[in-house]
Amino acid sequence: MRSSSASDSLTIGRLARAADVGVETIRYYQDRHLLPVPPSDGAFRYYPLSLVERIRFIKRAQELGFSLEEIRQLLELEDGADRVSIRRVAAERLSQIEAKLADLKRLQRVLRGLLTECEHTKPGLPCPIIGTIRDDPERRRGAD
Repeated sequence: MRSSSASDSLTIGRLARAADVGVETIRYYQDRHLLPVPPSDGAFRYYPLSLVERIRFIKRAQELGFSLEEIRQLLELEDGADRVSIRRVAAERLSQIEAKLADLKRLQRVLRGLLTECEHTKPGLPCPIIGTIRDDPERRRGAD
């Protein structure tokens, strides 16, 4: 027998629709310990309506670039009281973003330079962009 009223609990399909995700997403989040697995009530499991906001939190955190492990850590801190730990998780993510930005800026400079070289390469000579892409550094390392 169902212990919750129909207005405050949902089947997995209704939860998925309410949170605008697929049922597979909910099951995946459960496998990753981001969402609880409620006990079955006969043929169905009933999920609290509050999980809709939790799923939205997970999706929003993913959009911001947090990994599922980082999101799990944030969910453990969701009462907001442990600000030091919350800042630590966010600071680690910021550090990762800054490293990626530095890599992207380096790639931007290289590609900009290659575009300029290609533009100024004499006709009949290959464009340096193709040569650079073809010259795989991994392949060169294997030849050493």
